Amino acid sequence: MKELKIGFLQQHNTADVVSNIERLCDGIRDLARRGAELIVLQELHNSLYFCQVENVDNFDLAEPIPGPSTEIYGRLAKELGVVIVASLFERRAPGLYHNTAVVIEKDGTIAGKYRKMHIPDDPGYYEKFYFTPGDLGFHPIQTSVGRLGVLVCWDQWYPEAARLMALQGAEILIYPTAIGYDSNDTPDEQQRQRRAWQTVMRGHAVANGLPVVAVNRVGWEDCPPTSKIQFWGTSFVCGPQGEILYEASADEEESIIVNIDMHRSEQVRRWWPFLRDRRIENYGEITKRYID
Repeated sequence: MKELKIGFLQQHNTADVVSNIERLCDGIRDLARRGAELIVLQELHNSLYFCQVENVDNFDLAEPIPGPSTEIYGRLAKELGVVIVASLFERRAPGLYHNTAVVIEKDGTIAGKYRKMHIPDDPGYYEKFYFTPGDLGFHPIQTSVGRLGVLVCWDQWYPEAARLMALQGAEILIYPTAIGYDSNDTPDEQQRQRRAWQTVMRGHAVANGLPVVAVNRVGWEDCPPTSKIQFWGTSFVCGPQGEILYEASADEEESIIVNIDMHRSEQVRRWWPFLRDRRIENYGEITKRYID
């Protein structure tokens, strides 16, 4: 058995970026001390989820990659000997910004990055105002702990993204996330959406025979004067048959380590050879927007 110890931080953020980063660094140190080898952080973890509103001043939160945050988390990764999946607001050029996941190797170098491809535009989630869709494609990132299929939040609803990662040898699917309840929905509808969010990713695990890690924000975040979101937490890790290995609280911060058997995917794919049985010669129309 090749066992990988995966740590994650489900955190409530404030408007104090310095404090958010300090708490994250403390959490990373604690996870490493407890044996984590791979540490996954939530989406846009340095700040409030600023996409609740359209405000050009929020572009001041962006930074280049490499930049200040990769320097901070890179030093920490090297000091602790861990791989870190970070999620940053990337300033690529004046007027050109991305929502970017960065994988930092345990020697402190950048192993690779992924720019969020699917960009939502919903009430409270005005990401098209801030982010240009990614242009790096869907490619796993090779690290010392395995080949990581890193995607970001809204990507988690798309089976095509997970499949393309799997077809290129990803050993695990990872989703930094920021998603919560719409206060205008009924409690029943809110819970349906939360469970649908988890169910679709468990489906990606089953369809591709891969473990999945999804790390979400938690708690209320205000973006005055118009918006306030309660993030639903529920970060989770599941195995390659969609089996839940750990599910976090819906309303509390958590610092968790989950052990994953990285060889189990091989056995599951022998039982359920979905990749073998794909009818690839008949899938050409999948690239169309809609088939009339």
